[in-house]
Amino acid sequence: MKKVLLLLLLAFCTSLGFSQNKAQDKANDTTNSKEIRIVNGWNFMVDEKRFPGATIFSKDESGRQVQFEHQGADLWCDVAVFYKLENRLKAIGNIRLEQGDSVLMTSGKMDYDGELKLAKAYENVVLESQTSESGNMTLTTDTLRFDRENQQAYYQDFGTVVDSANTLTSEIGRYFMETKKYQFLDSVHIKNPQYILDSEQLDYYTSSKNAYMYGPSTITGETYKIYCERGYYDTKIESGYGIKNTRIDYNDRIIVGDSVYFDKAREFASATNNITVTDTINNGIIRAHYAEVFKANDSVFATKRAVAISLVEQDSLYTHGDTLMITGVPEARIMRAYNNAKFFKTNMSGKADSIHSEQKTGIVQLITNPVIWNGVNQMTGDSIRILSNVKTEKLDSLKVLNNAFIISLDSISKTGYNQAKGVNLYGKFKENELRIVDLDKNTEVIYYMYNSDDELIGINKTIASAIRITMANNDVEELTFKTQPEGDIFPEKELPLEERKLKGFIWRGDEQILTKDDIFDEDDNNIELVVIKGIDNPIDIDAEEEARSLNAGDPVNKIPLPENDTSKEPKKRPKVQKVKAN
Repeated sequence: MKKVLLLLLLAFCTSLGFSQNKAQDKANDTTNSKEIRIVNGWNFMVDEKRFPGATIFSKDESGRQVQFEHQGADLWCDVAVFYKLENRLKAIGNIRLEQGDSVLMTSGKMDYDGELKLAKAYENVVLESQTSESGNMTLTTDTLRFDRENQQAYYQDFGTVVDSANTLTSEIGRYFMETKKYQFLDSVHIKNPQYILDSEQLDYYTSSKNAYMYGPSTITGETYKIYCERGYYDTKIESGYGIKNTRIDYNDRIIVGDSVYFDKAREFASATNNITVTDTINNGIIRAHYAEVFKANDSVFATKRAVAISLVEQDSLYTHGDTLMITGVPEARIMRAYNNAKFFKTNMSGKADSIHSEQKTGIVQLITNPVIWNGVNQMTGDSIRILSNVKTEKLDSLKVLNNAFIISLDSISKTGYNQAKGVNLYGKFKENELRIVDLDKNTEVIYYMYNSDDELIGINKTIASAIRITMANNDVEELTFKTQPEGDIFPEKELPLEERKLKGFIWRGDEQILTKDDIFDEDDNNIELVVIKGIDNPIDIDAEEEARSLNAGDPVNKIPLPENDTSKEPKKRPKVQKVKAN
């Protein structure tokens, strides 16, 4: 009994002393003191049976709360169980913990350890933080640990974060107050009026509203859907990139690549390394190592071993150029292949300086120095046009305009060449096979003629105003001359070698494209790719975020590319360096 009375007397004296010397205590610098300091105790008692070694403080009749101070933080509550010797307390009822002007935490219960500067809050916990001059962040959860020593707060049983832009939820979360960064784990979900983001792990900076994703992540917007397993996203302007297993469903195209960049405001996406762009309406595919997609213009630009693949009558058509450009609405696409353009399909191939293809008309144009091969037949002219039936997608006809020339190696002798030339050439296809060839104006022909035993009869050399060649299995079946042809069939010995080639003869057999891989030259196959940092190894996210903050005033050069990158990629890209591809 004496012991209880002594404790009551000590507690009373302590409280009285705090009250009388309040002004003096405030004048003293207690910021660095490890001891929890009571500012207002009001009512007090001890209960050695339930709380041995503790003093119990409670609010007064007017509702004024108990107040404590510890190293720059103030705590108010209705009831406090204070263990002075252990430098800890239990707070109960209407708890408010303030740290300067930037952090406010409220809860129903709290354990506070002054030695560790650790607060564990329970029951309707709310943490409010000033994240920028223009906005606050609010975290609500059932249980929250606030580590004041390391300036971190973390929860493990689901939490919700609301700021000026987004509502974020996750099972596990940690808030780093110095960098104003959240690290969310397990079932991360961001809800925004414009999009929804789901991820396994996400780092989120409350000041910039930038998100860094790890593991399977999906962003679903009004006009796009992004999937990646590592990436960055600016939630304010809906812009960012994925750098691992990235895919964007964008309008009527699907973009896949090692690194894919997206910008909603510009209606723009780009991709780097091992790219596939799929036209979901026309079932066309573009493969390259760099591509850009402009949604507003309904166009795709591709380079670095670029190839467009489309299905024509159950046969794949491959078109390559140093640069590919596809424009136009889905039902009227126009494809342009520039510089060193080539195409290949099973029964036909060709090349020219550029190739233009129009979906609506079914016309393919080979422009400047064109050549096509149909089976063993080589056709050249100033320009070549191939027409397909837009409904059946079968080859219909072709035109070789100005200086038309058709050549094939004699299939028996393997030394001579069958040739025909004229001003223009008109061909007709049946079941995708060239059957009729008409040459007009100043036509000439040289043709090796054999009997049924494959014995050479002679070499036919004739001129006429027009010639029709009927073909079967890509070989000449019949020659028909119009309007007083002049010529003869010469025995082989009577026709000198120099007269066995028509004027303008150029054989380009060594250029013939025999497989889909032949559309690529040595430069295409040895192209240098970029290594995208962060795919296999972690990068310093805090340093990258700081770099973005420093460049926040520059809308283009957010993260600069290295000086040796001369590609046309947008500037806001992951940091890269060049290496040679395998």
